[in-house]
Amino acid sequence: MLERQHLAILFEVDRLGSVTAAARQLNLTQSALSHAIRKLEERCGAALWEKDGRQLRLTQAGEYLLKLSKRILPQMERAEQVLADIRAGQRGALVIGMECHPCHQWLMRVMQPYLAAWPDVDIDLKTAFHTGGVADLLSHDIDILITPDPYETRHIHFTPVFAYELVLAVPEHHPLAKTDFARPQDLLSETLITYPIEPERLDIFTQFLLPHHCYPYRHRTVETTEMMLQLVAAGRGISAIPDWLLRGNSEELNIRTVRIGQSGIHKNIHLGIRTGEDSTDYIAGFLKTSKETKVLKVR
Repeated sequence: MLERQHLAILFEVDRLGSVTAAARQLNLTQSALSHAIRKLEERCGAALWEKDGRQLRLTQAGEYLLKLSKRILPQMERAEQVLADIRAGQRGALVIGMECHPCHQWLMRVMQPYLAAWPDVDIDLKTAFHTGGVADLLSHDIDILITPDPYETRHIHFTPVFAYELVLAVPEHHPLAKTDFARPQDLLSETLITYPIEPERLDIFTQFLLPHHCYPYRHRTVETTEMMLQLVAAGRGISAIPDWLLRGNSEELNIRTVRIGQSGIHKNIHLGIRTGEDSTDYIAGFLKTSKETKVLKVR
């Protein structure tokens, strides 16, 4: 019978690069580790490793079980943590994954009422993913995915919770500040400042510039919204940014907003949840709080 220890051995040997180090990590003797694998091979009727000189190389069966261990072990560890939290009197644990830079400011507005309403739920936030936000949601590394670009699957459902418009932020005296909307050609001579995301994933490129075969004179990236707005205010470039992020900043920084194209680029922040888990009370509570948290837009 396949046991958790077998998967843990394969996982640690792969991670640490040697049987000796894996045995030490798992608090086993090297002989006990080898015995466990040998018994599994006898039950499976297939070798998991074969010698390649002085090295051990996984067989096809070993490769299959290694992939299985990488998928199952994190889920088991998460389940144990949730059960431990419940034993300690907590309702559960909620791991939120976020794959959009400006969503952080929106999430902080949601967290205050949610934490107050659910004091017995432990919360963690992840912004770095092993293989992408959707993959981490499917593998149970996170419970909710915050994204402006949903990718619906049979096992994941996305709910829009906050609508906004992507606009251009330009300095007060910029020629575009006097226009009703920007055209793709208007950016040919501009420095465009964005978050550090590939152009093929940025709406300003995919929905506005590239369909018209236009590209800005220069494209530079910055990590934070605050730095982005300071650069725009100083005349170092223009930026594509959610309109609500400029509330309280545009007048103070002498920044103006311009619609992107005559119709604008309209977006939603979505919450992705594994199918069926919206009935879990504290997850349903996060959805409800997210929808009720209003963020005023720039005038």
